[in-house]
Amino acid sequence: MQSRMQNPAVVLSDAMQPIQALLKAAHGGGVDAQTLELVHLRVSQINGCSACVDGGAKTARKAGVSDERLATVVAWRETPYFSEEERAALALAEAATRLADRPDAVGDEIWDAAASYFDEKQLASIILMIGVTNLFNRLNATTRQIAGAWG
Repeated sequence: MQSRMQNPAVVLSDAMQPIQALLKAAHGGGVDAQTLELVHLRVSQINGCSACVDGGAKTARKAGVSDERLATVVAWRETPYFSEEERAALALAEAATRLADRPDAVGDEIWDAAASYFDEKQLASIILMIGVTNLFNRLNATTRQIAGAWG
């Protein structure tokens, strides 16, 4: 396997710092780090970004996510390992990532469930994490970044 080119945010070096600042802001919104890492991992799985799935699993482990939860986040609906709060965040992550799958991509049921667990600042944190992850996924998948190549 070989990547097509370096990650565009590395090639255009002025891009990486603002992206990293967005990621830092997402982590500053009062949402548990494990929840944010699970969101990142699930979005990356949906988008098929091997580099982000690999990196996301490593970062989630560092945040304290168990191997059991890492292995089953892809099937979070069918496992007992996730809290209702995490399930609401994961449902929001899936809906906001699959915008083209239905006319009302993030329906009221999904939004209301997330809003019942998270305040506005926390919702902003989760949505920002979803957006930044989707950005990284698109940069990495398009250029075929290799899983494990970033450390």
